[in-house]
Parts: sequence; structure tokens; C-alpha cells
Amino acid sequence: MKYTVGIAMTPLNELTTLAQTAEECGYSSIALPDSLFYMKTQSADYPYTSDGSRMWNAETPWVDPLIAAAAMGAVTSRIEFYTQVLKLGSRNPVLLARQVGSVAAMTGNRFGFGVGIGWAPEEFEWCGVPYAKRGKRVDEMIEVITLILGGGMVAHHGEFYDFDDLQMSPAPTKPVPFYVGGHTDVALRRAARVGDGWTSAMIKFDDLVAVIARLRELRAEYGRADEPFEIQTVCIDRFGRDGYAELEDAGVTDIITVPWIFDGIGFDGPLADKQDSLRKFADKYL
Repeated sequence: MKYTVGIAMTPLNELTTLAQTAEECGYSSIALPDSLFYMKTQSADYPYTSDGSRMWNAETPWVDPLIAAAAMGAVTSRIEFYTQVLKLGSRNPVLLARQVGSVAAMTGNRFGFGVGIGWAPEEFEWCGVPYAKRGKRVDEMIEVITLILGGGMVAHHGEFYDFDDLQMSPAPTKPVPFYVGGHTDVALRRAARVGDGWTSAMIKFDDLVAVIARLRELRAEYGRADEPFEIQTVCIDRFGRDGYAELEDAGVTDIITVPWIFDGIGFDGPLADKQDSLRKFADKYL
């Protein structure tokens, strides 16, 4: 079992120190969230709360996760980083390939690419990308990014993206793993078909068990049942030794946790207290 530290909504000046402390304690990874901007009025419900509202406000701190990975990678040597998840739909895949390849190179292959579509029409439209056909577009984006990161001279002529021979150097010396997010059946199919793992938003245990079973069915359908596959989860109703054992038995490979929350420390709490929580959690569970 791996344990990953989630750093969503954490003050940016704390990130490098928290990454160093997490590495010292033996955590496997840092999960990097993504949010482009806060629109005053949202036209769609946020899919991971009961009432569709967002869990943050206009003043909540966010940083581009690829920049955060590079910054934290520069002050660490072992701990890994993955986006959880980067919203592909509003981005350009050729530019993203350049950025992902750069982070992989600068961190010594300590970067995993967790991807999703994105839920807010504003993030697409205000970045100049249509909201329509977003799922098909993201499928092609994954194809494009994987192709470019594979190295060498490559070309692509698809429905949404078209380019002649190009090469980005250096290519990553190891494949960048893709972790696919989303709880819909379409998203699970995407994870089973092209992903190196599936990564969850907040989810209850019984729902998680059903998702893992469905992923196993789909991976068998796509002939990938015997390939390594990560299950990264933010489970909201299983904690402690018994709870984590249940998650492991269910097939989870990576628990995403925010240890200071268990100690009643908020996102804007003192940095030293968060470091103490990381150490206490590690001593107890890692």
C-alpha cells in the first residue's frame, strides 16, 4: 500500500517544505490538484458534492500543478508527484506534451500524469475550446501526448488535432504513467483502455468497491487484465488501521490522505503543525 499526501488548497509558500517533510517520512507521492480559475457564477454543478457547490472560494490558493511538481521536485530526491487530476479538456495537447516531458526530465521520472476532462463549461469556452465533444477530444489528446512523449519524429492527423513531423527533446527516459480520473462509465472505460491506473475524487467505500469491480471487468474486456494498474483513492468513510486494511483488500494501491485534517488543522493552519501531523500519521501507518 502506498500513501500519498494531498495538498489541495494549501498555501503555496508551504508546498516545498511539506514535500521535503513527506519525503523524510516515507510517503510515496504528492497529489497535485488543478483549478484554472474561479468563475463568479458557475453554469454547471460541481459533480463531487451533494448540492453541486464548490468546496473553495475565489481566494482559495491554487498553483499550476506542473509548475508545483517542478518546484517540489527540485528540493527532493525520492518522492513522486502526480496530478490529481489535470483538466485536459481546456488545454492544448502539444503544449502539454512539452510541459509534461519537461517535468519528467527535471524530476528524474518522478512524475505521473493524472488526467480528467473538466466539469465547468467556462474553463473550456474561456480558454477558447468548445465544450461540445469534450470526451472525444480528450481521448485524442491522450493519444497525442503519449505519441509525442514516446520520443522521435512523430506526426498526427486526427479529428481535432493535426500536425506533421515534429520531435520534442529530450523525451522522458521512462514512460510517463497516465492515471485517468472520473466516476462515470465512460471515464472508467477510458481508464481501463488507456490508463496505467484510475484515480478517484471523494468516494464512499461501497461505491469504490463497485468501481474497482467494474474496472476489472473492463480491463479484461480490453485484454489488459494482467498489466499493472494503480487504484488511487480518496475514500471518505474508511480510516485507521482497519479502514486502510479494508481498502487494501478491496484492491486499492494508493491512499490519498491529508494527515493534518485528522488533527483538526485547517488548510490555512500553521506549517509546523502540518509537519507534525505528517510525522504522526507516518509513525502510525507507514
